[in-house]
Amino acid sequence: MSTSLSTSGYTSGRPHIADAGPQALCAREPRVPAERLVAEMVPPPRFDSVRFDTYNPDPTQPSQSEAVTVLSGFAAGLGGAHASGSGRKRWFSKKPAAPAGPRGVYLDGGYGVGKTHLLASLWHATPAEPALKAFGTFVELTNLVGALGFQQTVQTLGGHRLLCIDEFELDDPGDTVLVSSLLSRLVEQGVALAATSNTLPGKLGEGRFAAADFLREIQGLSAHFRPLRIDGQDYRHRGLPQAPAPFSDEQVTKAAYATEGASLDDFPGLLEHLARVHPSRYGALTDGLTAVCLTGVGPVPDQSTALRLVVLADRLYDREVPVLASGVPFDKLFSEEMLNGGYRKKYFRAISRLTALARDAKPLVSQ
Repeated sequence: MSTSLSTSGYTSGRPHIADAGPQALCAREPRVPAERLVAEMVPPPRFDSVRFDTYNPDPTQPSQSEAVTVLSGFAAGLGGAHASGSGRKRWFSKKPAAPAGPRGVYLDGGYGVGKTHLLASLWHATPAEPALKAFGTFVELTNLVGALGFQQTVQTLGGHRLLCIDEFELDDPGDTVLVSSLLSRLVEQGVALAATSNTLPGKLGEGRFAAADFLREIQGLSAHFRPLRIDGQDYRHRGLPQAPAPFSDEQVTKAAYATEGASLDDFPGLLEHLARVHPSRYGALTDGLTAVCLTGVGPVPDQSTALRLVVLADRLYDREVPVLASGVPFDKLFSEEMLNGGYRKKYFRAISRLTALARDAKPLVSQ
């Protein structure tokens, strides 16, 4: 099946059955150069226009207003020369002395308190050109190391003023050691750090693996950050979001054919395809799509498959791609065992984001 975009799906501004038909994610096998991975380390489109003054603190939660004040000051403090002596890499310069005290801020709080909004606002507010600031999820950062190699990643990011890491997660011991080493090297180069998570730095890894075995690495990470608590209603305490009722296979298929730039895939087949595509390419997998249409959505069979689906959900959410589906509602994707296990935060996040994208997709179905 062709992966080119149909340009004949509209007449007089109203959709009709597109002549070329929908695309298939399963037919796409993107190849992503390392340069693109670096260039795309900016806030996702959903957060292009956010700023500190567009954040609306809850008046009953003083910590939210305090976070804006602290982060505004943190951004302003990054306006001077880079700690290594300039904003650019200095290949033959003397190794700079490590800054005293924490060289970063760590935004800790529950779901729905605006941590990513604040992190993106910090990126926008930092007085440095975009090429000297990096913003990405924890998974995107580890994927960058996989694409460039450790030393090249240090060289690439070492001349930056700021590295923002969203959804900081330590899901296995290998990532713990990798990220601990990377951030330590970047701090030595004078790079400021900012991160979001739902867990305090000293608690990273709890419920995922034997934290005692990696206490030194976890405590080392903690030392790089000043924890900044953001209180508010915690998503985990509100239960799962109410997912929209799925549509029928016929409705989803008809909408896919009527929507220019949409994809159409059988859900089990898509899960199998994701296993063949490296997660660093999931963003490219969605290039040019206006909607993702899925038939036969059902419970995810195992943990590895579930984690790949989480990454895809993140990339679709970042790009604001609606998701129209038949089968079970998105709040039934993950088993109770998964939702009570070590990766529960990722699964709750995926459900929340897919639910939002499912609501965005409802207008695609003709009433």
